[in-house]
Amino acid sequence: MTEKELRLKTAEIEKISHLDYFNIAISVDCVIFGYDEKELKVLLIKSDLEEFAGLHSLLGDLIRPDEDLETASYRILKERTELDDVYLEQVQAFGSINRHPSGRVITIAYYSLIDIKNHKLQLNHNQLNWHPVNTIRKLAFDHKLILDTCLKRLQEQVMETPVVFNLLPEKFSLRELQELYEAILGVELDRRNFRKKISIKDWLVDMDEMENDVPHRPGKLYRLKAEHKRNNPLTARI
Repeated sequence: MTEKELRLKTAEIEKISHLDYFNIAISVDCVIFGYDEKELKVLLIKSDLEEFAGLHSLLGDLIRPDEDLETASYRILKERTELDDVYLEQVQAFGSINRHPSGRVITIAYYSLIDIKNHKLQLNHNQLNWHPVNTIRKLAFDHKLILDTCLKRLQEQVMETPVVFNLLPEKFSLRELQELYEAILGVELDRRNFRKKISIKDWLVDMDEMENDVPHRPGKLYRLKAEHKRNNPLTARI
């Protein structure tokens, strides 16, 4: 069959005949989880849109014409927080027709886990700050749905892969690890069952050290095995 018989068209004709399709914007939204004071937290900023006055939003922006998705996600994170050593994992796209008041915008959500105490943030941009996840009831756009989706992804991953260790210091006790899991899952865990499950995973190395300066009986200190850091970007301390 010849090209004429196939009735080939140029890209320009395709664009002209589907002009509305090429007027859809794409954005990136970053869900950055942290852990502090036994609470799972997320970075939020005050929305600068009048339609969402008084509400917070995730860290996001439109993708520039000369950017790909990965470049945009790291550029947005750098501009908002000054962080440039964080791995972002793509979660999914959100494309409800009326999700943005300015027009049709499809957004791609990314999430990451960082140790709050070891990352110094630029916390003066649009009242950027950490917020406990379990206190958040409403956000601008559909960002509550995006946050809930990323939290569900994290909850699904925690017992199958060692993704959460970037939320802890390099050395930690099993008590601290259980408190972290309880904050993420939103439930109390049986101490004995939890330790048994973690032991079966064989993720940890006993440091042969004990906690000090703690208001309770000191516990053993552990760290994540090196091979798990190498094999999972979310646990790597870049």
